[in-house]
Amino acid sequence: MGSMKHYHAAIWIDHAGARLFSLSAGDASEWTLHPHERHPHIHHKAGSVGSGKAAGDPDYFREIAAAIADSGAVLITGPGTAKSEFAAFLKAKHPDIAAKVAAVEPLDHPSDGQLVAFARKFFRAADRMTPNT
Repeated sequence: MGSMKHYHAAIWIDHAGARLFSLSAGDASEWTLHPHERHPHIHHKAGSVGSGKAAGDPDYFREIAAAIADSGAVLITGPGTAKSEFAAFLKAKHPDIAAKVAAVEPLDHPSDGQLVAFARKFFRAADRMTPNT
């Protein structure tokens, strides 16, 4: 899989998979990635020992990082902890990509159209602030 060549990238991520969108002025392209390892015991039940949260899969995070390496600004969204785990992974392992992260925002389970609309609205102000070259 090649990396995204559009200006902005929006990611919706949880521990089961990631939806990545590259966004240009009139286009949105989507990729879906899934972790190689499934974590069958990530559900927490009352009274059980442990947090019930699976650690981020580094191979999964590396694939996502490679997909957004050529992007400009990056928006990371998702419902749980995976979005912040991925942002921390970028900061530790790919500081050049981490520097492009515009925000990490909570977002439950949007449709593709809702995620693209959310990302476009988010990036609109940043685009206005960036001079055309």
